[in-house]
Amino acid sequence: MSSKPITPFPSYRSRYLTAMTPRGIAGLTDKKWAPVIIVTGAIEQHGPHLPVAVDSFLGQVWLESAIPLLASDVPCYVAPPITVGKSNEHTGFPGTLSISKDTLRGLLLAQARQLCAWGFRHVAVINTHGGNSAVITYTLREISAALGLRCGVLAPKVDLGLSAQEMTYGYHANTLETALMQATAGSHVDMTLAVSEYCGLADSRGDLRPERAPATMAWITSDLSRSGVMGDATAGTVEKGRQWHAQIASAYAAAITELARAARADMEPA
Repeated sequence: MSSKPITPFPSYRSRYLTAMTPRGIAGLTDKKWAPVIIVTGAIEQHGPHLPVAVDSFLGQVWLESAIPLLASDVPCYVAPPITVGKSNEHTGFPGTLSISKDTLRGLLLAQARQLCAWGFRHVAVINTHGGNSAVITYTLREISAALGLRCGVLAPKVDLGLSAQEMTYGYHANTLETALMQATAGSHVDMTLAVSEYCGLADSRGDLRPERAPATMAWITSDLSRSGVMGDATAGTVEKGRQWHAQIASAYAAAITELARAARADMEPA
């Protein structure tokens, strides 16, 4: 039997609220300006080649990679993640778990209320699942109005050099997600099952599309894809994944730094 100690917390333990004691949380001196990060993800099908935990896994990957890039004078803390999201668009595919919009709202509100009671004043969400986005937006507005917290979503823009076709119709289990999973959890990816499946062409006429268009429509995955893939999973590679992972982690670190320093500047007297 191995004597190697089990590590129950992530590498950023000194910033992870659930790894702290009550006295430790109470004694934090930077709560009025240090943002608390809540990661919202999903457990849902990601095609035949990827595990169902892609979204929730990648949220933790960003934190594991971005937080060590922060300077020592950049405060931030991490709250427990919300790993199951609103994924009803993937209903009908094995492995998909979904909570209602009301449950997702309630989970965010519950954390925000407690963080407020502990003395924190800034909440930032890293969201890895598009199906959560609308609920997060209106819930953060409610949190801000009701609790007086400053809230927002960290979504740094990164140019990954994807094709117009992939940028337009690569919605899910696509080149990006496949490459990132190959680079960070390659043993859980089976590229022999990867497929390319698009529900339209980037150069087609008209402004009505499922996503990323002037006019969008309601849809479920089975309307758009037989495999569960929306994009070209076959184009994902380890090399691309490593490059993109580094770019995205750096962008998140920059966004956290900007938020934390702006919050502290607001607290300092003019």
